[in-house]
Amino acid sequence: MAATDTATERLSILAVNAGSSSIRYALFDAVDPPARSMGGKLELDIMTRANIKLASVTGPVTSPSSSGAEVNRSPAARFFDELEALPEFASVKAVGHRVVHGMQHSAPELVTPELMADLRRIIPFDPQHLPLEIGLMEIIAERHPAMLQVACFDTAFHRTMPRVASVVPIPRRYEAAGVRRYGFHGLSYEFLMQELARLGAPSATRGRVILAHLGNGASLAAIRDGKCIDTSMGFTPASGLVMGTRSGDLDPGVISYLSRSDGMSIGEFETMTNQASGLLGVSESSADMRELLAHEAMDVRAAEAIALFCYQTRKWIGAFAAALGGLDTLVFAGGIGENLPTIRHRICEELAYLGVALAEDQNAANSLRISADEARVDVYVIATDEELVIAQSVMRSIAKGAPADRAHLADQISTGRRAT
Repeated sequence: MAATDTATERLSILAVNAGSSSIRYALFDAVDPPARSMGGKLELDIMTRANIKLASVTGPVTSPSSSGAEVNRSPAARFFDELEALPEFASVKAVGHRVVHGMQHSAPELVTPELMADLRRIIPFDPQHLPLEIGLMEIIAERHPAMLQVACFDTAFHRTMPRVASVVPIPRRYEAAGVRRYGFHGLSYEFLMQELARLGAPSATRGRVILAHLGNGASLAAIRDGKCIDTSMGFTPASGLVMGTRSGDLDPGVISYLSRSDGMSIGEFETMTNQASGLLGVSESSADMRELLAHEAMDVRAAEAIALFCYQTRKWIGAFAAALGGLDTLVFAGGIGENLPTIRHRICEELAYLGVALAEDQNAANSLRISADEARVDVYVIATDEELVIAQSVMRSIAKGAPADRAHLADQISTGRRAT
């Protein structure tokens, strides 16, 4: 067989988005802009089979080896066992990773031994996410040492926050150790701001915007003139708004009380507040907002969980409108924000004082713009795409200057970009 011409060879970027309960991925053709060709997910609570749900732009794809993973293999290893078995993996030349916690990192970076050492050092800041994210990078470095890897930090988006929004009111000496408000969901927020700009919304560059990423993990961000000035998550992703299984903000006294009354350890408290609280803890039945809505008429606990979520979201919107000095645009995203009109209605129905009014037909249809024509505030529903932001970051990292031994990759991708 003749060698493949590099000008026509398919080149793909793999975007890996590891969360606390799943690993999502997407393959993008390395063109400008990146074009999604396939995506899938590994549910991390499945311990006996590494089942990846695959889909391509032309329809479902069957994983060629969905049952061979051993229970004692790491999620990262099981994920790549499955992914490498796909014929499409042969086209992957670079990998971008969502890294939830990036501390002082303010832009995507090439994965180097020095960066890996830095991420291992900060594992105590985010033990829920970093070990898996680091494990994924290590697996690729071990199996494909020549493959370019780029780390994309969720916290980078919030580096523009003023000091008053990032300082934590405890003794100053802890700030030197890294205790401050960082903020998360940054890749989602970056995409939402890109979309606002693409839609021609003036508030994308000049105005007051509140972004509400509402899903199993939920947060809000306040944006003024295109820059983040505050966000609801702080030192860890467990803080801020009540979420699917995370508590959100808690009185610090709860820790000492439960330690004295129940003998609860720090580890047990972390597990409770991250995995057994939020909507699940209040409803005692489910972290899934759809299930709670289906049962709220019959189960007061489900109704209370929904009411708490809507109330807290509305309260954060009010607080951020105060920080911004008003509101021009409100954006809903995430699984709840994008798909549940009832929740959007309940959040917005008491925000008329801010100039928020929904067009209920558009809201019920999950339309792009759901605000009433006469409303002072534009309200949008935008499906977020963190994987696309990751792929874009990889492309930019390559364009800015790949290492000498990978310069050929940059040439190949540049050729692919020009070909489109």
